[in-house]
Amino acid sequence: MSTKTSIFSNIKGDLSSGLVVFLIAIPLCLGIALASGAPLFSGLIAGMLGGLVVGFFSGSQLSVSGPAAGLITIVAAAILKLGSFEAFLLAVFLAGGLQLLLGFVKAGVIANYFPSNVITGMLTAIGISIILTQIPHAFGHDEQAEGQLAFIQVSGENIISSALSSIRHIQLGAAIITLVSILILLYWSKVPKLSVIPAALVAVLAGVGLNELFHATGSNLALEQTHLVTLPVAESFNGFISQFSLPDFSQLLNGQIWIVAATIALVASIETLLNLEATDKLDPLKRYSDPNRELRAQGIANMASGLIGGLPITSVIVRSSANINAGGRTKLATMTHGALLLVCAALIPVLLNKIPLSTLAGVLLVTGYKLCKPTVFKSMFAKGKYQWIPFVVTVLVIVFTNLLVGVAVGLCVSILFIMIGNMKVPYFFQKEKYRTGDLFNLELSQEVSFLNKANILLTLDKMPENCTVVIDASKTHYIDQDVLDIIREFAQIKAPQKHIKVVLKGFKEAYKVNNTDHVFHEHLEKEKPVVAVTNGTHKDLLKELSVN
Repeated sequence: MSTKTSIFSNIKGDLSSGLVVFLIAIPLCLGIALASGAPLFSGLIAGMLGGLVVGFFSGSQLSVSGPAAGLITIVAAAILKLGSFEAFLLAVFLAGGLQLLLGFVKAGVIANYFPSNVITGMLTAIGISIILTQIPHAFGHDEQAEGQLAFIQVSGENIISSALSSIRHIQLGAAIITLVSILILLYWSKVPKLSVIPAALVAVLAGVGLNELFHATGSNLALEQTHLVTLPVAESFNGFISQFSLPDFSQLLNGQIWIVAATIALVASIETLLNLEATDKLDPLKRYSDPNRELRAQGIANMASGLIGGLPITSVIVRSSANINAGGRTKLATMTHGALLLVCAALIPVLLNKIPLSTLAGVLLVTGYKLCKPTVFKSMFAKGKYQWIPFVVTVLVIVFTNLLVGVAVGLCVSILFIMIGNMKVPYFFQKEKYRTGDLFNLELSQEVSFLNKANILLTLDKMPENCTVVIDASKTHYIDQDVLDIIREFAQIKAPQKHIKVVLKGFKEAYKVNNTDHVFHEHLEKEKPVVAVTNGTHKDLLKELSVN
């Protein structure tokens, strides 16, 4: 489906969605920067550029980009290894250049090879991870920084133990704000006259209002600054500008810089392609985004981020799914979120620092639930084991490790099941019994790969003496060379030794390798059958041949 959608076709929905994504992005950008050991403002820079630059150059209408949790460990290790944040910024700049190059050489084609069950598993796992990581913030137990989805947190605790331990540290004021926020998100839009105002914005304003009320009344329910958004506050415009940094170009010939750059480019590109595919899957309009154009857009944004002091940027499914759920339909939404990050971080950081993390947790909990609701599991189980087993494996591995490892394992399991499927039915057989001997008609499947080699070899070796074997490739589109060699050896050497007549039907000219090969006959004189015809798959035939 065409991706050409007017940026002004959904202004109201996109502007409100951009506002919602902006509110969610603030703590995520700051949390990822904090967990990476980078200046807090570097996370906001990545968010700004992810919205404005990627939003402008990307072909995706719904994907939202910014700093990614998947790069936290890489960034933290790189800053320590390179010795300075400015040297790291040079690596980010170079990584962007490498991504730009990948986009021009059309490396984005690998996105076409991600199975849908693995992508669905990725979305479901992220939904579960969002819920687990937001439960502590929902209860006011804000010891972990926002934005971490990996099973093992930077603090060393895992997301399950963190969620369970938060139950013992419930801050009642935070829990009330979370509950009110979730109720608003679920029911606000059901009132027609109220639905013109975004439910997420109302939830955030309600959270701020409740906490201010708690403070004004001297209630012990009031949340302190450790439970609120914490943006860096500049004392002046010059102070704001001073938060931007320049890369250290004197390190350009440092080999370690290039190793870090290549690592960031590779991981960021894979994450982006995975998230882009997942976002297209969630798109209500079912549009397709060009992965090569996305790589070029990400490359330009990362070069810009490295130049002015930002973290690496990728497409981020948490913000992308929140964008879709909030009504975003064009790239105006992601560009709006980027512009709001820039303007509000410069002009009203003090006001933004009044937003409770618990109200944002409410927004993310609803977003997470929509990604992993029970109907997703029900739908996947209905598709059979070859779909749901790779799906479940992907979900479990992502939740207990991280996104890239989970997708890699899920992809391997999916490939394994494809291989098993190809092995199952290399041919169908029909057996007819005659006075002069049996006739076995082996009709090969559409694709006969090297995985079918063992079954075909075993079948032909077990054929009884004085029978006729017809090997029919009329419906076959592909035959592996190893299988062809087995068939030729049987027809030319093994069959004559056992007085077996072989008839090869429907083999394409391309499979007759050279003129010295066995001549393929298509004529067979048959007598009237004595016994009725029997049919089955290779398993049935091998069982019968083994008995006989």
